[in-house]
Parts: sequence; C-alpha cells; structure tokens
Amino acid sequence: MKLEFEQIQPTAGSSFRLLHYTEAEEGGILWHYHPEYELLYIPQGSGRRHIGQHVSRYEGGELLFMGPNLPHLSFSHEQHGPFEQVVVQLRADFLGDTFLQRPELAAVQQLFVRSAQGLSFGPETRAAVGDALRRMMEQPAPIRLLTLLQVLYTLADAADVTELHAHMGTSGGVQVKEQKRLGRIYQYIQEHFAEPITVQELADVANLSVPAFCRYFKKMTSQTLTNFLQEYRISHARLLLLQDLPITEVSYASGFNNLSHFNRTFRRLTGLTPSAYREQKGVVPVS
Repeated sequence: MKLEFEQIQPTAGSSFRLLHYTEAEEGGILWHYHPEYELLYIPQGSGRRHIGQHVSRYEGGELLFMGPNLPHLSFSHEQHGPFEQVVVQLRADFLGDTFLQRPELAAVQQLFVRSAQGLSFGPETRAAVGDALRRMMEQPAPIRLLTLLQVLYTLADAADVTELHAHMGTSGGVQVKEQKRLGRIYQYIQEHFAEPITVQELADVANLSVPAFCRYFKKMTSQTLTNFLQEYRISHARLLLLQDLPITEVSYASGFNNLSHFNRTFRRLTGLTPSAYREQKGVVPVS
C-alpha cells in the first residue's frame, strides 16, 4: 500500500487533536505518517500492530505512544465487530518550545524521546488511563489539557511498557526513501499473500538483487521474509476464523496450500490450534 502523509490540525479551541472512533471504517488513511506524536487507546479486542518495521498482534486492547514520522497502519484496518479507538495527536511544542524542558516534566520529556521506537503499554497502565482518555471527549478545553498532562505523566512513570523498536534507524530523505520502498513491499505482500510469493518477486519490487533484498528486509523488519509471511498469513487467518468458514477454506485463503502446515504454523504462532482458537472466541464450528 502507498505510504501517505496525513495532514493534522488541532481540535478547535485546543492545542492538540482529539479523535474518538466507534466504527472501524472511520479510521481513515491506511499506511501513513505525520510529524505529530500519537497516543492511541483501544479499550478491547485484538488486531494487527504494524508500526514502522515492527509487526505483531495485540490482544485484549491496546495503548500506544508513537513518535513523529513513524509510519503506521491504521488500527481499524481489517477490523470486524465492535470497535472503539481514542486518538490524541500533538506536537512536541504543543505548549511552547520550552515547556517540556521544565524540571517537573523531565520524565515526560524522556517519554517523548523513547516514543521514537513506538511504546506499547500493558493492562495495568491501560486501565489507569483509559477512562481518563474517554472523559477528555466531554471535558472543557482547560480540564482536557490538565487530563492529558496527567495521562502523559502516568505513561512516563509506567513500568509495564514495551519498546517496539519500530524506528527504521535513518533520518531525512533517506528515511522517506526507505519508507516508500518498504511500503511497496508491504503493498505487494498485501495483494498477493494468498498466493505463493518468491524472494525474487519481492526483490524486483524493491529494485534489489536477491541477496541485497534479504539483507535489507531483515534489517528493516528484524525478521526473515519466511517468518514475516507466516505471521502475516496467520494474522489474516485469525480474522477468517471468526467467520462461518471451514478451516480448510481459511487455510487456502490465507496462503497455505497444505492444511497440516497451516495447523502447525498456527499453533506455533498462537499457542492454539485453529479449532481451539475459534472455540476460545466463541465461534460456532462449521458443520
């Protein structure tokens, strides 16, 4: 998919932007970036976490803080069923050039620095700030600002945080060039994952030799192409298993031409068989 720039304007009467989505299709641009920091809260559910070079799954909701110009896939992409998302987007100078340099905000300043890698917070912190983020939708602007500062401080002090190592490790024009190259690769995988994909095909898309592509892909994603494709296909299979489809059909639709291989791979990556996963989600088996 094409990497797109998202133009962001603060909410009227505010120094930052606050959004509340209750329908998946409201999420907007798919693969995109912007110069603002982004705080994202999903109260419940599961889905794909695709930020920069990091790809993984989240379960039971999500709370993320992402740095500026970090490409990410819309979290509403491929979502089914109930969906809710609160998003706060702000620039580092949203309260002035020197605001974060105040001694009382030293921990928050470090939070902003660490966000360049993408930060995912655990259930304890999600519970601590989730209600506050929702309340911001109804608060007057001055109280909303104070709530945001309290949320940022809570995140800065959180122990249950994971660095996603999503940053691509480059800057300026080189970074944009590599983001676009990686975007072409992701687009090809998205369009052809249900078919056999060869390294040569993707090397051609990236305009690299096969050995150079393998080195490049491992550097940019921290995964081999085989592992990446398996995780991508199993992520898609999880969504299909929530529908009224036979497991054999899910296997082939997800790019596996061998049911036994699909079952083994699914269990290795999820810890469950496809049938057990479906049962866990409360889906009635196809007769």
